Amino acid sequence: MSIESILEEKYGMNIPDAPKPGGIYSPVRRVGNLLYLSGQTPTVNGVLAYTGVVGRDLSIEDGQKASQLCALNLLAALKSYLEGDLSRVRQIVQLVGYVRSAENFGAQPQVINGASQIFADLYGQAGLASRLALGTSELPGGAPVEVMIVVEID
Repeated sequence: MSIESILEEKYGMNIPDAPKPGGIYSPVRRVGNLLYLSGQTPTVNGVLAYTGVVGRDLSIEDGQKASQLCALNLLAALKSYLEGDLSRVRQIVQLVGYVRSAENFGAQPQVINGASQIFADLYGQAGLASRLALGTSELPGGAPVEVMIVVEID
């Protein structure tokens, strides 16, 4: 079963077109067989689908849904770079997630689980990356989460 079929069947999601960069940077940078993907926020068609502070304006579940959208946008950038061939992914090496957090909110790992679960479901054991989930006071545009990944390809 293809990566896109699994995503559609399990989550009812389709990979969109790759988001346009919001600044002066490369969405994907290759070093050897590693791809470093720039951070993605939970946008749909270039508009933030979620804004606010997790633990104050948004629940953990909302944060997880937002981090799933970040993963979807990362897959879009990856698919674009790989010219549509997501089967070239050997493993997700690292995932770093930032959560715009309320004071005394400590459930950042639970929020970032939304993104991590998608990669695990799509790539199995190879989707279980080393991970960092951090709290922060601000993110671009008022986004509640931002996620970046490092991917090893064939």
